[in-house]
Amino acid sequence: MISGDNLFGRLLGRHNALALDAPATAFTGLQLHLDHQGRVLSISGSLRPHLAQHFSSDAKPLLHTLLCANSALSVEGLPADWQRHSLDLDFQGTAGHILHTRGGIEPYGEGWTLRLLDISDLLVGQQLAQQREQDHQLACHISDQLRVCSLSRLPDVLNEHLCSLAQRWHIPCAALALLDDESQGWQIYSYYAAHDAPALWQTGQRLGTSLDSVNGNAPLSLDIAQGRSDNPRLQSVFGNAEGFLVPYRDGQGVAAWLLCGFYTGQQHTSDRDWLNLTAAIAAPLLSRLREQRHHQQLERVEALQGLLGTGWWELLPATHEIQLAPQLLRSLSLEESASRQTLDTWLELIHPADRQELNSRLQDLQALGKPLLTSVRLQRTDTEQNPVWYRVQGQVLGVGDSRRWIGFMLDISDIKNQQLQAAAAHARLDNLIASSPAVIYVQRYVSGALHPAFFSDSLLPLLGWTLADCSHEGLASLIHPEDRDLYFERTRQLLREGNVRSRYRVRDKLGHYHWLLDEAKLLRDDLGLPVEAVGLWLDVTEATQAAEQIKQSEERYRLLVEDSPAMICRYRPDLTLTFGNTPLANYLECRPAQLPGLHLGDWLSDEQRQAFVHRISQLTPEFPVSTAEISLQLPGREHAWWVWSDRGVFDEQGALVEVQAVGRDNTEVRRSQQQLTQSAKMATLGEMATGLAHEINQPLNVMRMAIVNVLKRLSNGDVQIDYLTEKLQRIDTQVQRAARVVDHMRVFGRRSEIEQQPFDPVQAVEGTLSLLSEGLRGKGVDVRISPADFSVQVKGYVDQLEQVLINLMVNARDALLSQREKHPELRPWIAVHSEHDSRHVRIWVEDNGGGIDPRLLERIFEPFFTTKPIGVGTGLGLSVSYGIVENMGGRLNVVNGEDGARFCVELPIVSEG
Repeated sequence: MISGDNLFGRLLGRHNALALDAPATAFTGLQLHLDHQGRVLSISGSLRPHLAQHFSSDAKPLLHTLLCANSALSVEGLPADWQRHSLDLDFQGTAGHILHTRGGIEPYGEGWTLRLLDISDLLVGQQLAQQREQDHQLACHISDQLRVCSLSRLPDVLNEHLCSLAQRWHIPCAALALLDDESQGWQIYSYYAAHDAPALWQTGQRLGTSLDSVNGNAPLSLDIAQGRSDNPRLQSVFGNAEGFLVPYRDGQGVAAWLLCGFYTGQQHTSDRDWLNLTAAIAAPLLSRLREQRHHQQLERVEALQGLLGTGWWELLPATHEIQLAPQLLRSLSLEESASRQTLDTWLELIHPADRQELNSRLQDLQALGKPLLTSVRLQRTDTEQNPVWYRVQGQVLGVGDSRRWIGFMLDISDIKNQQLQAAAAHARLDNLIASSPAVIYVQRYVSGALHPAFFSDSLLPLLGWTLADCSHEGLASLIHPEDRDLYFERTRQLLREGNVRSRYRVRDKLGHYHWLLDEAKLLRDDLGLPVEAVGLWLDVTEATQAAEQIKQSEERYRLLVEDSPAMICRYRPDLTLTFGNTPLANYLECRPAQLPGLHLGDWLSDEQRQAFVHRISQLTPEFPVSTAEISLQLPGREHAWWVWSDRGVFDEQGALVEVQAVGRDNTEVRRSQQQLTQSAKMATLGEMATGLAHEINQPLNVMRMAIVNVLKRLSNGDVQIDYLTEKLQRIDTQVQRAARVVDHMRVFGRRSEIEQQPFDPVQAVEGTLSLLSEGLRGKGVDVRISPADFSVQVKGYVDQLEQVLINLMVNARDALLSQREKHPELRPWIAVHSEHDSRHVRIWVEDNGGGIDPRLLERIFEPFFTTKPIGVGTGLGLSVSYGIVENMGGRLNVVNGEDGARFCVELPIVSEG
């Protein structure tokens, strides 16, 4: 062991200076002269200023006292023991640095010379090389692990390696950011943080485009806290933490960043090593991710091809074959072994109607390079109704000998079939529009106004105008002057509300005006702005005129109800009036406004009231009509008789809620009939006066003779009881005979019911035809009469039967004229013929008007029921006719025949005389 008590003291300056004489020639390194005990005699060389201590000439420290504690050599023994050895000695340098040296010892005079060279750079290089080797091995390990692991474990494996990387370099937070293809921004793919480190990021966190402006050619160190960040945008990534960024570049630019948070020790590792390490992580990861995306894309493409029924094909000119994609083979129902087949075999799959065109286009593709685009059908016998359509498209890739002819086939069956159906529907629609009696039009919205853009072909035959005649400026002039304000208001309403319905007059080419029903709807775009209006014109001239006639008829009906001599009213089931017209009010001696609330039973006797209520209670929804003659005691008048017809109104449950009634005063008729009957009876009695006198004189003569004989016997005193008894009995018999004659006269002269008279119904037919035939023919209605070849008698009134026939023929005429308005080709006719059997005579009135709705047949004879428009019919004609026929003991019914309605008046035949 080197020793020397005074050496250390001299080095500290406590004794005389140590001899520091050095050879004249300066030594590059450090040269120490030692004695045989290992004490330092002198120090020289270029490294001497780098030692931590300077020695005086009288200080002679031992060599080991100048070495660092961790020197590579433990200096033991004497210098003679150190020769022929390579010595690695570490000295304490200035500023706390270690001076690494290497050298050898050799004899020098009476001592030894220790020559040392500085090997600090060599050791640092060795450490860096060793560290670089370790880094390389780690990078290779990470790269290999990322390349061989499964895609499902790829995120976990990457996170494990980020953890090992962070632990090796003592990085608190480490993350790998990748470029997101969807958002074109950066996103944290994987992240690791030490348990005691704040969380800077999260897996999946989006960083936006803050890394785009960073220099991606070298690692970047930043110290936000000291304000030394080269890029302020990175503060949004690292916050207030120090950080270190390492980029990875591929052929498309920077593709990944390694982010190191709370880390500033990157100076111990070169930039290249950091770049290589980042590349070892990012390159295989991106490769695997691209591989995954590629597989997903292939799966999506294959699934999409399956859903669309499509696939690629390629012509192989060397073998004159065509190669088909597997998915296309499945779509075409071909075996997988048929992926390559001759072009002719493939063309056999195409329908003959499309095969030649496809072959020609394929030749143009090969010879001229003309792109192929066509639609073809497959040759399948089971799909003729719904053929399978494919779009075939192809193009040329490359030039010269490297040319390739590729394309695809796409199943467009649904689209093509829908197009064909749409084309057929469009053709039918065009035909329908062209043949429609209505005019379909389109008006475009331009600069706040609607301009005509289209009219259907039916405009010309209706009005004689064309689209050019109905321009925006000219259309208003065709509107009737009285209707122009209505037309302009129609346009404003259409633009305001989106739809409109109006009626106005338009002039045709000949100057005549047509009433048009205009219905239109406004179409808007996605912003709610008007685009165009679509509507139609319907010629309602005849309907409008008919409506005017209906209006007039309604007025006539109102007058008829109010001013008719017939009494019309409505009342509740308890006989309380709810409405009554003027004639009824006059009969009851009050004003019409006072009728609601009055009770009909106040003018009926108890017996009449009970019969009236009982009759009303028998009304049902199936039999809602009842007709009777009621007797009333009116104020200040004699006994009155009314013919009263009721019709019940029922709710959904069938309960009677109201009764509609019509009545007429039959008092005068009854009195007249009674007077006429009485007069006829008196005339009959006058004509029978002679016979009646004989009938009375005959018993008087018999009684006179009997009395004479009795008196004669009494005068002779020859009185016998039997004789007197016989004479008195004869007198009694004659008295009874005379009394019977008188009683018959008294009964016959009494007032009785009106008597009906027999008559020939042909008279009523002839009277009806004399009134109506000429008028019917004038309206174009053919009257067909079948002459009756028989003569029978019915009982009743010929004028009333004539009234019934007139009602039936007028109703038939109205129905025929209405049908002819709808069907101008109709040739209307009314037929009247008669027939009879042993008991009845039947008079038929029929027409060819199409008949009556079967649902209305049971109601057609109800009072106030009518199928005519409001104001045209009162609904009383058939009801009154039904009552007349029924009063004559007959029936009135109706059925639908082949051509129209058939009314039958059936009356009982009475014997002549």
